[in-house]
Amino acid sequence: AALAVLCGSAAAVVVWKWLGKRQIEKKMEEARWTRDEGVKKMAKAVQQFREQVPHDQTDAILSLPLLELAGRLQEGSLSPKTVLYTYLEKALAVTQQTNCLRHFIPECEEQLQEIQQQKEKGLLYGIPVSIKDHISHKGHLVTCGLLQCLGTPVQEDSILVKVLKKQGAIPFAMTNVPQSLFNYDCSNSIFGQTLNPFNHQKSPGGSSGGEGALIAGGGSILGIGSDVGGSIRLPSSFCGLCGLKPTANRIRVWHTHLFHVDVCSHPNSVPCALGPMARDVDSLALCMKALLCPEMFRLDPTVPPIPFNEGVYSSTAPLRVGYYDTDGYFPLPPCMRRAVQETKGALQAAGHTLVPFSPPRIHYVMNELFVRAFFADGGHAWLDVFTGDIIDPSLKPQVNICKIPRLGKKLLALILKPLVSPWSQAPGRVVSVKEMWNHHHQIEVYRTEFIARWRELQLDVVLCPILGPAFTKGYPGKLLTAISSTMLYNVLNFPAGVVPVSTVTEADEEELKLYQGCCDDPWDRTLKQAVAGAVGLPVAVQCVALPWQEELCLRLMKEVETLSREK
Repeated sequence: AALAVLCGSAAAVVVWKWLGKRQIEKKMEEARWTRDEGVKKMAKAVQQFREQVPHDQTDAILSLPLLELAGRLQEGSLSPKTVLYTYLEKALAVTQQTNCLRHFIPECEEQLQEIQQQKEKGLLYGIPVSIKDHISHKGHLVTCGLLQCLGTPVQEDSILVKVLKKQGAIPFAMTNVPQSLFNYDCSNSIFGQTLNPFNHQKSPGGSSGGEGALIAGGGSILGIGSDVGGSIRLPSSFCGLCGLKPTANRIRVWHTHLFHVDVCSHPNSVPCALGPMARDVDSLALCMKALLCPEMFRLDPTVPPIPFNEGVYSSTAPLRVGYYDTDGYFPLPPCMRRAVQETKGALQAAGHTLVPFSPPRIHYVMNELFVRAFFADGGHAWLDVFTGDIIDPSLKPQVNICKIPRLGKKLLALILKPLVSPWSQAPGRVVSVKEMWNHHHQIEVYRTEFIARWRELQLDVVLCPILGPAFTKGYPGKLLTAISSTMLYNVLNFPAGVVPVSTVTEADEEELKLYQGCCDDPWDRTLKQAVAGAVGLPVAVQCVALPWQEELCLRLMKEVETLSREK
């Protein structure tokens, strides 16, 4: 009898688990069905439009830079409807290839009517804009790639979306993200893996990876991403785009998903920033100019009312540029260091002053300041968001490390060093309020030290490397430690942008075979595997300015872009 009860209990547990899993799968299937139905409806709308308007202008419209497209829309030589449907059609083709869209925004047709009623044409009049999944748009879900977020659609546009619409832009698509946003790959268990449009074996980067793939594939001309560790800059690097992470409060993160704000952005230590992604630097500047307007300052009084300074961006005065090609924490592949050295040479030849610069105490920033900011509670809040969810394979390495008890991590670090990530040895958890206050203070002390070194050298801006080229799918989750090049400027809260300057050559690929990183340990060998087979893929550099000096950052980016195109 006891055996029968035991067997019955075991069978009940198995059935209960199976039913739970089936319920999860059903919820995911419903979300995918909704997405696919939206795609079908948009494809039908595009087809109906094409029956009235032929493809004559398609290639011409898609090839126009944003500034030129905006000018043509303003003067009336192109209609917003033709531009919108041209980009909808292209976005359908790109997402079919790369799985970059999470959902079309059918209300874009209402916005099309709305802008024609506006008394004044905004700076982005008639421009189709894509937005990252977690930026709220009325009537749509904000999923963060998580099952628990497949509930109620948001009731109000985020401030960012309201300002875009006020400036005449037409938000038309929401793009895919990695599960929980805490990954620089772009895959989740609900909507699947987004692919790099240049090579489908490669990742588009993350967490704004859907934006990266859609814009690089030609399906959007301007997108809005977010960045708390490199999430705008890494997809820009992997996909050959220009992307800007502003100072966090220059454009506020109001009405995005609460998980992202509360768990990922840490407003008091390592803040999240929203910013533009596009095909050229002028597009980023136009977007910033449009967003930094009286409507933004009226809707969000916590945003400093600092309009875009066109004079700084357009200046031709020589710059004093600090530079480094490695931060000494995680040596990047040879092609990324080559890009910095070539750009440094081009800037010098153009009359700018280049000064060697070395970021102070980078190991301390990554192993102490960053880890304590993100895992102050030992990672429990982050792990909680996966409750009742299927964890995406690309995130499993990070989740598994987080699940190990603190004592277990210390023992593993002692036994397996250097085979375990340096972050599994880091203290992570903050055990008291006093310790949390002290951590915030340490970040301020470091920021002061960094600015003092910058001032000593009388720098205007800094040129430095960015992680790349594009990783093979699945590798970003194994190499979270590799993001020191971007994470540093989230901890500092400095504006930082990415510009493509070159592509991976056969010579770069040969040199990669000799790459040993710091000490040819498992992390260095994993990086080597991640970036192998990248001939022809984009190679970028990173440009940085002091807080609130986005225009100066963009100025350096524009100079770098111009010189690389001339070359």
